[in-house]
Amino acid sequence: MKEKINPLKSVRVRLFFTLSLVIVVIILFLILVNNFVLGKFYLYSKRQTLKSVYETVNDYYNKQQGENLEKQLEQIAIQNNFDILIRNNENVNIYTSNKDFYSTFGQMNEMTSRFNTGAGEIIERSENFVITEIKDSRNGITYILLASILDNGYLLYIRIPITSIQESVKISNNFLYLMAGFTILIAAVIVSYVSRKFTDPILQLNDIAKKMANLDFSHKYQTTDTDDEINNLGKSINVMSDKLEKTIKQLRSSNIELEKDIEEKSKIDEMRKSFISDVSHELKTPIALIQGYSEGLLENVNSDEESRKFYSEVILDETNKMDKLVKQLLELMKLEYGKREFNDTKFNIVEVEKEVIRKSQVILEERAIKVEFDTLEEINVVADDFYIEQVITNYITNAIKHAKEVDGKKVIEIKNEVDIKQNKVEVKVFNTGDNISEDQIGRIWNRFYKIDESRNRTDGGSGIGLAFVKAVMNHYKNSYGVINKEKGVEFYFDLNLEID
Repeated sequence: MKEKINPLKSVRVRLFFTLSLVIVVIILFLILVNNFVLGKFYLYSKRQTLKSVYETVNDYYNKQQGENLEKQLEQIAIQNNFDILIRNNENVNIYTSNKDFYSTFGQMNEMTSRFNTGAGEIIERSENFVITEIKDSRNGITYILLASILDNGYLLYIRIPITSIQESVKISNNFLYLMAGFTILIAAVIVSYVSRKFTDPILQLNDIAKKMANLDFSHKYQTTDTDDEINNLGKSINVMSDKLEKTIKQLRSSNIELEKDIEEKSKIDEMRKSFISDVSHELKTPIALIQGYSEGLLENVNSDEESRKFYSEVILDETNKMDKLVKQLLELMKLEYGKREFNDTKFNIVEVEKEVIRKSQVILEERAIKVEFDTLEEINVVADDFYIEQVITNYITNAIKHAKEVDGKKVIEIKNEVDIKQNKVEVKVFNTGDNISEDQIGRIWNRFYKIDESRNRTDGGSGIGLAFVKAVMNHYKNSYGVINKEKGVEFYFDLNLEID
């Protein structure tokens, strides 16, 4: 049954409302700019234009270029919609671009005093000019007027009509309202298309992940040539599916082998039941994690890229742990029930110990653990070197995990005590730290038993290591065990010496 999603929590709806909100905020910002900034900027720009023309005319007269001035003034007036008036020292008009401009001055008593522009609001004043906002009572038009005295004593008047800023702002705001409506409508169509292209792959991945949680690996994500996060996530899901399918096939294959041998050995039935029980128990947590993070991919689709990458890495990490756990468990079962052949050869046990320490050097240095050998002399034994190396690795790994500082030292000691009479060598691995309680000593060799159940999944191990040691030593019928010491714990096992 397909899971229903709350429409209000849909990615498409959230994308639409988010984009609409952004558009509305931008429109409101533009309206505020129109209302409080546009008018002031418009007036400022006009004032700067007036002062620029004043400087241009003044430069013409200073450079004795008056003969070309009339043509230039006409050009300036037409380009900027200016009315220009120049009067000489005798108060005679020597140039006007608009006769109506002169008549306006007649109504204003001819401006007899310096910079007297009649009734109006002064906007800006300097030593050589004054800029005033005035309103022509005849036509109701508002002007900006610059009145100035040129360096040669001539009077210069420049008038420019200004439109109603409020009306311009209102028109601009109405236009913004209209554009906002059209933009939101267009955005709705675009978001609907884009969100479908974006969410459909996520829904597909979620469906695949749910099927994988039910051990159905028949569905695969159809990847593309694009290198985006969703496509990479799809590739990761496919890799995870292949690994899980391979693991499950190995599990089924192992079960088939066990079923074929059930008539030969009655203990195979017990092995199969134990194996399935252990696998079912141990795979519950990783499968639940895989399902949870897979479903989280849909719920967290708006999260940043780092979060989606983290989800994918968790899923792949849990897959690898499942694969490793099943393989370890299969190997342990075969050892315990005699289904694995041992390849016994002669080898130097001290060299094996040194090699294991070398491989663990990084973590030893990180945890500041010192390793001490009681002897570096050659001691040849006869056994399967692969399995004995695993036994030593399990002991040393266990010692590293539980080593603690005692008397200012954190130490792992490796001893090899040879008994010529018994033709044995006893390998001992000691670590400083806490003792193991007596009620736990007998249980630590059982599968999946962990002394500290609070340890996390990364550092806690699978609980198979000591059970593996037990199975190998039982095969060779050699002793093994653990002894609490004054300052720590010592694990040991015996091996057969080479017979000359």
